[in-house]
Amino acid sequence: MTQTDFIVLLPALLLAAWACVLMLADLFVPANRKQLTGWLALVGVLGAGAGLLPWPAGGRWEAFGGLIVADGFAAFLTLLSLFSAAIVILLALSYLPRAGLARSEFYILLLLSVSGMVLMSQAADLLIVFLALELLSIPLYILAGLARPRLASEEAAMKYFLLGAFASGFFIYGVALIYGATGSTSLAEVLAAERSLLLMLGAALLLVGLAFKVAAVPFHMWTPDVYDGAPSVVTAFMAVGAKVGGFAALLRLFVTAFPAITPQWAGALALLAALTMILGNFAAIAQSNIKRMLAYSSIAHAGYLLMALPAASNAQLSGAAVGAALFYLLAYALTTLGAWAVVLAVERREREGLALDDYAGLFNRQPALALGMAVFMVSLTGLPPTSGFIAKVTVFQAAVDAGYLWLTVIGVVTSLVSAYYYLRVVVLMFMRPGAGDVQWQPLITATVGAAAVATFLLGLLPGPLLQLAQQSVVAFIR
Repeated sequence: MTQTDFIVLLPALLLAAWACVLMLADLFVPANRKQLTGWLALVGVLGAGAGLLPWPAGGRWEAFGGLIVADGFAAFLTLLSLFSAAIVILLALSYLPRAGLARSEFYILLLLSVSGMVLMSQAADLLIVFLALELLSIPLYILAGLARPRLASEEAAMKYFLLGAFASGFFIYGVALIYGATGSTSLAEVLAAERSLLLMLGAALLLVGLAFKVAAVPFHMWTPDVYDGAPSVVTAFMAVGAKVGGFAALLRLFVTAFPAITPQWAGALALLAALTMILGNFAAIAQSNIKRMLAYSSIAHAGYLLMALPAASNAQLSGAAVGAALFYLLAYALTTLGAWAVVLAVERREREGLALDDYAGLFNRQPALALGMAVFMVSLTGLPPTSGFIAKVTVFQAAVDAGYLWLTVIGVVTSLVSAYYYLRVVVLMFMRPGAGDVQWQPLITATVGAAAVATFLLGLLPGPLLQLAQQSVVAFIR
């Protein structure tokens, strides 16, 4: 291992190594002080962030013979992954003891999963993408069953594992076909390959495996049941972590590795985006459980994110389209984690307080939570002046510029549909009487407040972070 290899791998290496350290250190942590492991996990996340400091500014480094890279694209998604992990750890410190799930393995598995997210953004070889995908996914399968022996949690874990393993089979078979077509699994070698039936079939199977991970239609069937059955704090991480990791691979693979079959994959992804937006939003209307509603919301937002991929098929617009997708991921992560923080606060005990009717009169009981949730619902709808509005505008603009006007029309119409079920929550909180107490939880309330302010400010002043997202893809596109 050269010095460059070590520096490029440093963030993922620190996360995985710190998880192993915590596994040993937890043996000496008393059963009634398992929160200490959570605080130590937060230290590990901050340390991994510091591991980005030696990375090249605006350039690109390759490590291990080109298997992984360090560039602006990977740095942006690594920071987003670490930010999401830090927020989830803070939420878990308050939620897990209250739910009777104060188990240190949550934090250890979380760090391992985040290391997979980080590696996914850096992968420049199909085998590394597969390894990163499994490193991201396997801890999530276990986390979904954290509330054992509760039947719903065990069922969620088993369903997620079986379907996830099935999707991984598609992915690795796609890798095999692409190797047969090109003689290599390196993205640089695949980039130079000529169009062939074997290459198209391999790319299609890769798309199946990654579409499952981001919950795109018709590979979304696991999402509502797993989101509902898993502990809510696990679902909060799943809603963001799986999306970030999946789209990191989708963007790097389909934007940079398959120019020979661009017309085929662009059309397929446009259709996938349209179906995902339509089903996700219309299915969410019928939900009476907040976790299932947010599950279908997550599916819908996968559709909006997928709009950036066919737009990126235009070589002249690919930088703007990928930058728009990165900014959308940032806005989505911030807003979604805030919304899930409110869900954790309102949930009285495990699986109690999850009906939409439980949000009736929330403003009278916990005004700060209600105001925060209102901001998040408005942002998820895509209304100004929130980050969600700017995110949708940038993605829609990229799609229009690339000639996908019909896809943009579907995006706008389904956004209007989403206003029904998002604003229904706001109406319940502010205009309907409700009963029941919501326990005051300073850590969660502070997180909700910070996320709401950030969502609002990012909508008013999107320039710096939007510019950062656009600049981070310069070396990536080149």
